[in-house]
Amino acid sequence: MTKQDAKWCVYLTRKVAAEIVERLQEIAQVEVWEGDGPVPRDVLLKKVEKADALFAMLTDRIDEDLLKRAERLQIVANMAVGYDNIDVAAAKKRGIVVTNTPDVLTEATADLAFALLLAAGRRLVEANRFLHAGEWKTWSPYLMAGQSVHGAKLGIIGMGRIGEAVAKRAKGFDMSLLYHNRRRNMAAERVTGARYCGLDELLQESDYVVLLTPLTPQTRELMGAREFSLMKPSSVFINVSRGGTVNEEALYQALVTKQIWAAGLDVFQQEPVPVDHPLLSLPNVVALPHIGSATYQARTQMARLAADNIVAVLTGREPISPV
Repeated sequence: MTKQDAKWCVYLTRKVAAEIVERLQEIAQVEVWEGDGPVPRDVLLKKVEKADALFAMLTDRIDEDLLKRAERLQIVANMAVGYDNIDVAAAKKRGIVVTNTPDVLTEATADLAFALLLAAGRRLVEANRFLHAGEWKTWSPYLMAGQSVHGAKLGIIGMGRIGEAVAKRAKGFDMSLLYHNRRRNMAAERVTGARYCGLDELLQESDYVVLLTPLTPQTRELMGAREFSLMKPSSVFINVSRGGTVNEEALYQALVTKQIWAAGLDVFQQEPVPVDHPLLSLPNVVALPHIGSATYQARTQMARLAADNIVAVLTGREPISPV
């Protein structure tokens, strides 16, 4: 089949690796948004009218208004594990398949979560700024002293694939492990030795808390003022889930009043986060621009899986990773 003969149309809302586009061009006409930022809403609404498949990102709002315009649409392939940007129920009602990209970003995201844990606990970013500002004048016993990681207690909220991968890394630091999940994960317990417990117990006992839950109505602002008040003054909070799982004002107050020691954040309620956001003003916050899976290898694998889902659905086969 030539590109001219292709009966399907695929719209990509961001530029991806050339090999991904070429893979889709084997079966369809492909159009890519070439801008540097997210595709504008008005453009996306127009393009979806003729699309058989939509290769989407977390920054794209796939809602009822968009879907009702998409008369030809068969699949929305989201290049992410999360899919809170998509009205899945509305898509299902119209017979539109929704897929995501699990598994392929597990290790990259777990690496990033542990990097944030180390950076926030040991004050690495703060120390780097201290050095570059010319403030390092002499050695001092407690200069930039942080919290120990080796032998500390780690609490993981959300023991899915990424949670288990974080737990495996923690074992290398001889950390003891607690976890809280919607349901007990016996397989993860056998592999990591983690102990299942209630959320309050986890928060009270842990030296480090890593939040890894998906964003759902049940987990929205799961971490608020009450939850932070349960944590130790020496504890460190890490969020690599979704910004909406945390009440950011409550987190700010917990950090300012020294209810907790520090935080490492890869996600925010509003993204990109405004540079004048109160959390960014705090020296004990390590903030990143949502780069949990941002390795060349992981992002390319994610794009490849999204493309493979599109090819499968358009050619009459079952999707590889439906949500």
